Amino acid sequence: MFFKFHTNTQYMYKMKTLVAIAIMAAGFNCTAQNKPATNDVQKYLDAYTKAYVKLYTQEQEAQWRSNIEILAKDSSNVIAARKADEAMASFTGSIENIEKSRAYLKRTTLTPLQKKQLEFILYTAANNPQTIPAVVKERIKAENEQTQTMYGFHYHLDGKDVSVNDIDNMLKAEKDINRRFHIWEVSKHVGIPLKKGLINLRNLRNQSVQALGYSDFFSYQVSDYGMTTNEMLALNDQLMRDLYPLYRELHTWIRYVLAATYDQQQVPDYIPAHWLPNRWGQDWSSVLDVPGMDLDGALKHKSAQWIVKDAEQMYVSLGFDPLPATFWKKSSLYPYPDDSAVKKNNHASAWHMDMNKDVRSLMSVEPNAEWYETAHHELGHIYYYMTYSNPSVPPLLRQGANRAYHEALGTMMGLAAMQRPFVYGRGLIKPDPKAAQIDSILPLLKEALNTVVFIYFSSGVMTHFEKEMYADTLPADQFNKRWWELVKKYQGIVPQGERGENLCDAATKTHINDDPAQYYDYALSYEILYQLHNHIAKKILHQSPHATNYYGHKEVGDFLKKIMYPGASKDWRQVLKQSTGDELNGKAMVEYFQPLYKWLQQNNATRNYTLPEHMGD
Repeated sequence: MFFKFHTNTQYMYKMKTLVAIAIMAAGFNCTAQNKPATNDVQKYLDAYTKAYVKLYTQEQEAQWRSNIEILAKDSSNVIAARKADEAMASFTGSIENIEKSRAYLKRTTLTPLQKKQLEFILYTAANNPQTIPAVVKERIKAENEQTQTMYGFHYHLDGKDVSVNDIDNMLKAEKDINRRFHIWEVSKHVGIPLKKGLINLRNLRNQSVQALGYSDFFSYQVSDYGMTTNEMLALNDQLMRDLYPLYRELHTWIRYVLAATYDQQQVPDYIPAHWLPNRWGQDWSSVLDVPGMDLDGALKHKSAQWIVKDAEQMYVSLGFDPLPATFWKKSSLYPYPDDSAVKKNNHASAWHMDMNKDVRSLMSVEPNAEWYETAHHELGHIYYYMTYSNPSVPPLLRQGANRAYHEALGTMMGLAAMQRPFVYGRGLIKPDPKAAQIDSILPLLKEALNTVVFIYFSSGVMTHFEKEMYADTLPADQFNKRWWELVKKYQGIVPQGERGENLCDAATKTHINDDPAQYYDYALSYEILYQLHNHIAKKILHQSPHATNYYGHKEVGDFLKKIMYPGASKDWRQVLKQSTGDELNGKAMVEYFQPLYKWLQQNNATRNYTLPEHMGD
């Protein structure tokens, strides 16, 4: 499988915290949902909504321009985005809103929807408290500057400018081990100018939320789930323990495969980082080609436009409406020319501009399998936005049931689009006449090399690093040392040579900078994903979870709409329980990969294991 990890609504950090109170561009009369309309709580919510509309829309537009028009030595878009952020922060974090929402939340006569909206208002205020306006203003300035540094960075390889897409493609194809190291090392250069800004942001983010009583920024982000930091860490650690026997088998298998691929006589105990086809070792899937599933070959003659249009057709076949004309007009879907003086954010994302009809996506689509999956994924976010933007859901609650739900649904749709029956059904690849002889394990192995491998980067490295950075105030002169200690501990990956503290390899990951302290969202989304997919396959389609074809099944669309429709107006635990009949757990994911686990045990029987038998040993 090919998965790219993105964010929903744009899921840049400031957008994520602000989306909790996102409002329609047109005024919204909440009285239909919350009666009596004359009570002072509802009057406050209505007034808040009305005041917010203009600010929210202006901010989204400013951020959009800042992400699609990055010009060297031109800071006009950065300044505009910063001013829009400051205006929003001044309103959402105002002392009046803090005091009123706190006072109203003490009442016992609130309707459930009123209570949820007030909680979102107070939660968002905690990130922008105007009790410390200078700190908030400085943080906003620092965040916008960090984004410009990150996406305006010029990567140079052999004296030439190269794009991030170029680097990613080379790491998948290059066989010369020394050349690979050079390419990998170039990919880390962006961390150097980002380190100073990251240190500053860590401090400013902590100071912002501490003003309203949170101990640190990581704890603040976790609280959005109704959990403590320790509870969130325990949940992620349990997921890793559940999957650890399989990950240990995958780690053993890949070490031998890569050593053979690069003609190395010695099989290393830990995987050299530059041996892997992904800059952070979070996805190993491209090392494996599945017979009869050359999707790259099938797509190379298609256009980038066809990729996105075909993804739309999947959703239409499930009973969703076609995308609005404004999506095609206003989105930025394709890469700029390599020699373009204008740069853009190269991380795929979906945007809900006004929490109403204006939905857009920011991508750099090319005709290959990875972008085919990505397009299906991003449109999953778009259709989620469109579905919960309905009269039954107050605008303040127009978001995913929790942050992980957006990623779960988007990634699940990407997974569905990559399964063999779906690809055959779309006519992209003709069924092999010897299909019965094709090893059914290989597609499962390719998927695990992405999804299972990713858990140890997300739940392990990213979650624990950011917890230590924010909650434990990890010293800045230990960032790189600690990063690589965690990479070795959780992923079994090591760098070639020393990585000094002049570098900042953690900062090369987009989310560390602009989507901070919530990367566990992605890990939890996999638990939700496999629970939902397992239910769809077995209970709705009556197909094997390993070989499904969602296309054309409107009953699948109906199931998804029931999850999407209420947005955050229902408790996320209740949504999952009612959808699948089970609580959040890793059982479905473990069960899904059980055939692969047995296969790997047999294939690794004569090989040397270098990860401990039990996690934590």
